[in-house]
Amino acid sequence: MSIAPCLIRRIDNPDTLEDPMCRNIRTLYNFEPPATQDEIRASALQFVRKLSGFNTPSKANEAAFEHAVAQVTDAARTLIDSLTTVVPPKNREVERAKAAASSAKRFGGRDGHAVGKGPPDSQPR
Repeated sequence: MSIAPCLIRRIDNPDTLEDPMCRNIRTLYNFEPPATQDEIRASALQFVRKLSGFNTPSKANEAAFEHAVAQVTDAARTLIDSLTTVVPPKNREVERAKAAASSAKRFGGRDGHAVGKGPPDSQPR
């Protein structure tokens, strides 16, 4: 399983997608199957982006940025490998379905309207 980048359309040029700073760093511990090195690195990259304020660092800061991502990746892997629990691992697909249901309830259904509500013109005034 890989993590897709967070892509958004630019307001000034809708044909352009860009990878903004991600706002969510997801839990990686105690899942079946376990987190991959790519998932841990993606989480480290999100963390370093958030701390630095850079989505993409300048050439002058690129080496420091990449070094920080590598260090955070190593620290995260060490932490995940060191943790213990008696709780059985969570199933990724079940947790993904729960998150999707929660999001739909909070932000609206597939039609883009809040759950339980129709289009704005159908609302009583």
